[in-house]
Amino acid sequence: MDEDRTCPAANAATLKVVETAVDQLWSVVNELSQIRPDSPEYYRVAIFGSARAKPGSPTYNEVKELARRLAELGVDIVTGGGPGLMQAANEGENLGDPENKTRSYGVRIELPFEQGANPFVEKVYTHRTFYSRLAQFMRLSSAFVIVRGGIGTALETLMVWQLLQVRHVTDVPLIFVGDMWRELTEWASRNMVENGAALASAEDVALPTCVPDVAGAIAALRPHIERFQAQQRGAE
Repeated sequence: MDEDRTCPAANAATLKVVETAVDQLWSVVNELSQIRPDSPEYYRVAIFGSARAKPGSPTYNEVKELARRLAELGVDIVTGGGPGLMQAANEGENLGDPENKTRSYGVRIELPFEQGANPFVEKVYTHRTFYSRLAQFMRLSSAFVIVRGGIGTALETLMVWQLLQVRHVTDVPLIFVGDMWRELTEWASRNMVENGAALASAEDVALPTCVPDVAGAIAALRPHIERFQAQQRGAE
């Protein structure tokens, strides 16, 4: 018998052990991904947007202003930790928090073309998979604001929208800023709900709040922030 030849039965047994271990690992990950703090200590707003926007551009400045105003309201900012509009949001948090009372988070994904977090991140987490990264966004964040972005932003946005739809998360504002995302909701309504399509409910398509600009995002978030902070004061 050729001793170098691998035994098929041994290979099958080894593969079975590996498959069982992977199934058990994903069961643990699934349980962990559902953990959200019952009583979070801080209100945190995640801002999703393009990594390609340049500092000083109108959109960059708008997002920086949004995060600055949120930080002034005592809100932490959560981003993907990279360049572009993520950096704008982290920078805005720094500007709106001169006394360092709020925090600027970056939840990164390992990519060959990005070198570390942007310089305005105060607390960084790094993930190897988009799955675990998105799960951490959900655990960290009290609300989500979506600004101009590309495919990565769309992935993050649709993940939050779908979790709201199936009630895996509740009472979490999802705010779309600008025409880009308003047109997405209109497309969804036209193709998934209207004319008897019945691919989604009108209530699910209406889950995001569409606003025209930064001022609209602040106005939409303010009642949630104030209610959270009032509850925190009442618990002291």
